[in-house]
Amino acid sequence: MIVLAMDTSTSACSAALWADGRVLARRLTPMARGQSEALMPMVAEVMAEVGLGFADLDLLAVSVGPGAFTGLRIGLAAARGLALATGLPLAGISTPLAVAHGVAEAERQGRTLLVVMESRRDEAWVQAFDANLDPLGEVAALLPEQAAALVPGMLVVTGDAAASVMALRPDAVAASAPGWPDAALVAELAAECWGRGECLPPEPLYLRPPDVTMPGCRS
Repeated sequence: MIVLAMDTSTSACSAALWADGRVLARRLTPMARGQSEALMPMVAEVMAEVGLGFADLDLLAVSVGPGAFTGLRIGLAAARGLALATGLPLAGISTPLAVAHGVAEAERQGRTLLVVMESRRDEAWVQAFDANLDPLGEVAALLPEQAAALVPGMLVVTGDAAASVMALRPDAVAASAPGWPDAALVAELAAECWGRGECLPPEPLYLRPPDVTMPGCRS
């Protein structure tokens, strides 16, 4: 199975091609802004690097959050547009799950993994995983002190807001991996869940309303 995946759900932008257990091509750039201009050129680059056309693909995948409202819209709009134009199926992947899979197995051994993602508010998006990367609960919006108290015992922390928990849990270990989703992992996870019929729908996963005011909605 050949999968093209995209991620713009956090302060990074990435695209990757994955096939049968290996990454064919990948682009990942940290960026807080400019994802709408960067994503489709990244997609074109990874396709050109491998010499594939959309007719060669089996599946499209995109991270669905929770994450930055604007970033989620950019990635989902691009992925849906490609799915509509090509007729390819589109799989959604949880952003915290993709971030969790970036943490090395050696760092997870004997520890609970806590993914802490920036939410642009006082809280962070938080989800705990066991050493085998099985979720220990749903994603929640928590204050740093709530996140720090969520998991007792040995802890490894990752995510772009990991520092907020590390400051309160000096006993915890900071994961060495970047705290952003990698589209290559989004692709791999999509290939796995698609075969089991367990992928998320390509819809933004919000835990609360976005921080935007739509035209005509001011009080």
